[in-house]
Amino acid sequence: MLETRNLDKSFGAIHVTRNVSLKLERGERRVILGPNGAGKTTLFNQLVGELIPDKGSVHLAGEDITALPVAARARRGLSRSYQKNTLFDGLTVEENLGLAAAVHTGNATMLRGDSLSKPEVREITSEVAEQVNLMPYLHAKVSEVSYGVRRQLEIGVALATRPLVLLMDEPTSGVGPEMSKGFHDLLNNLPRDLSIVIIEHDMDLAFDVADTITVLNFGEIVFDGLPEEARGSSLLKEIYLGSWEDA
Repeated sequence: MLETRNLDKSFGAIHVTRNVSLKLERGERRVILGPNGAGKTTLFNQLVGELIPDKGSVHLAGEDITALPVAARARRGLSRSYQKNTLFDGLTVEENLGLAAAVHTGNATMLRGDSLSKPEVREITSEVAEQVNLMPYLHAKVSEVSYGVRRQLEIGVALATRPLVLLMDEPTSGVGPEMSKGFHDLLNNLPRDLSIVIIEHDMDLAFDVADTITVLNFGEIVFDGLPEEARGSSLLKEIYLGSWEDA
């Protein structure tokens, strides 16, 4: 569904990703781990088109999308939620979801009310709100809801574009243990044919949700395999300076 082939990216003398090759299957849930500075977010930026690799290629559903801009990749089914909220604070939760759905369905117009009133837009908005547990907050302005709800909405906005592949950059960043548990429940409610790649620092969550774990270190893949194999890896224990023992 999503494949990278030998991605390389440097900033001056700093080599941020080195020969990164991954293949994500339909419905697979892959967690990318690695210490700070390992190249995880830079890899995501190359996947969505915010950065163009110096070498290598990105393929979505068999198509080479390496040269496509962000918007074109999104239209082909590649969506992303960010570490930092990129929401419209002055609009309601429902309106944020509806605008994403309107863009996806081709109903986006200069008049927001017209866009959001379309039956297909309302259907997607309602379905996504159910999936990410946002029904109680639909009519609240984004500026009025908690940080945890905003994180849920970020994921909801990405889902409203009906992606083939969803990239999540530290979706539980800045939230407490209860929200982390809620995120696990949220993932279980998503369609199983949706392919998901997650950057995550929470080891417990990573092992809980992942079908596959990939570990980056200094821009290189140092591990790619099943969670149970990762648990027994002496290399990963060394990279994480013992924190793996508590995972």
